[in-house]
Amino acid sequence: MPESILSPTDAMILLVPVLPIAIWAALSDMKRMKIPNASVLAMAAVWPALGWYVAPTLSIWFWGFALMAIVFVLGFLIYLTGTFGAGDAKFSAAMAGIFVGGNIGEILLIIFFSMIGALAIHRLLRSIPAIRNATPDWESWTKRRYFPFGLALSAIVIIYLLAAIWPQG
Repeated sequence: MPESILSPTDAMILLVPVLPIAIWAALSDMKRMKIPNASVLAMAAVWPALGWYVAPTLSIWFWGFALMAIVFVLGFLIYLTGTFGAGDAKFSAAMAGIFVGGNIGEILLIIFFSMIGALAIHRLLRSIPAIRNATPDWESWTKRRYFPFGLALSAIVIIYLLAAIWPQG
């Protein structure tokens, strides 16, 4: 498989701000079924602030912005179908720059397993009475038709960066 453009050090540099932002977005989405705009803006600030340093060339850094714009437009179109929340669309676009130059096969695999894993973990946690009692006001426990996709999105970006840090070979 082709290597990612992110070195383990680069991924660690991005993971430092991304991890708390992603956890914030995931927990907020599980609690209120909304990803706060402040977390979207914080995630969107990571690529402009650090992407120039971790990207091997400035053109790749600029492609990160293009990818953010493309994902924003696609996310908005999916939002219009009612399949995806507006916060999910914005958060996807905000984190998209991090994936520029990545191996598309690995990214799709991470997306697949993160979506399935987040759904399974959410449903499992929802069925445990001790967790439900500790978090009785979380909307995602009672909205059966909806799923807090911010949990999956956060898992995608965290796992992607952890995979880049993990020793290969």
